[in-house]
Amino acid sequence: MKQPIAGYHQDDEQHWVAKLACGHYQHVRHQPPWINRPWVVSREGRTGALGSTLDCKKCDSGFPPDRSP
Repeated sequence: MKQPIAGYHQDDEQHWVAKLACGHYQHVRHQPPWINRPWVVSREGRTGALGSTLDCKKCDSGFPPDRSP
């Protein structure tokens, strides 16, 4: 299910994690050639991606919202 990005935080390893509008969290990494998300590496890129959608597999599986980091 597509969900909009509502915000970000970094995990313990300093990887960026998107907070989705549904309350789930999802890592957003730029790791070419497997994952191509160059917008993740800059503040401007992350800000520009707010509101864009990601496929939330946790919603598809019926999981409750994630707990705050």
